[in-house]
Amino acid sequence: MTATAPRPATDSPEEGIERTLTVAGRRIRVAIRPGTDPAVRPLVLVNGIGASLELFEPLVDALDPRREVVRFDVPGIGGSQGSAVPLPMAALSALLADLLDQLDDLTGVGHRVVDLLGLSWGGGIAQQFALQYPRRTGRLVLASTGTGVMMVPARIGVLARMLTPRRYNDPTYRRRAGREIYVGEDPDTVDALFARVRPVRATAYLHQLFALTTWTSLPVLPLITAPTLVLAGRRDPVIPVVNAHVMAGLLRHATVHLHDGGHLGLLTRPDALGRVVEDFLDPIPRRAP
Repeated sequence: MTATAPRPATDSPEEGIERTLTVAGRRIRVAIRPGTDPAVRPLVLVNGIGASLELFEPLVDALDPRREVVRFDVPGIGGSQGSAVPLPMAALSALLADLLDQLDDLTGVGHRVVDLLGLSWGGGIAQQFALQYPRRTGRLVLASTGTGVMMVPARIGVLARMLTPRRYNDPTYRRRAGREIYVGEDPDTVDALFARVRPVRATAYLHQLFALTTWTSLPVLPLITAPTLVLAGRRDPVIPVVNAHVMAGLLRHATVHLHDGGHLGLLTRPDALGRVVEDFLDPIPRRAP
């Protein structure tokens, strides 16, 4: 696979920095929006299944400019090199830790301790990171996500729509499937979101499904010590809202925020829900290594 050519680095918070770094032998694309206040911990955004880092742009624009925001493409997605074999959540979490170590040299800002926000599938990596690296985890935001294979599942029809990346590559199919998947979201807003992201290869998507279906956090959620915001949509058909209550009941330091949207509420309502995220994260100064 040919690595995507990175944009030139810049110190402008509006444009940010994009690079393709070699992490654990793989080329990984990362984007950083520099923050204006080094006393505020960086926030790492971990995307949903199949989504390249562009999907998070509405949320990045809504977040406090004082905060550095880091996004990346997991192996095989967007501009990142694929893997010959599926990687489990623990390996993806370790890859993220290695990536953060490299960012110290790239930006001059410490990434020893970060806040994490995991959206949908990305919530699995965020939870796994908090379990593997508790001393590197500041605060945790789990948005529209669950506990992996041991969770209250969606309806069969919704699950069937999620087994394929076709909604990323075929706008007509996305409109049709969106009637079941993106309940509570405006179809035009969803189309505008997906127009940002890169096409998805079936093999990479299947690798992500493997990571999810071979992982669960349910028995070990009480071991997560980081303060956690569980953000869920009351109309989400992909991750039924009952999962938010289950997670909050098992996490040691959990806050639940329910909104009236669906699975992509954080991205279709970035101003309102971005403020909820900021209120949870701020003011939390970054701890010294």
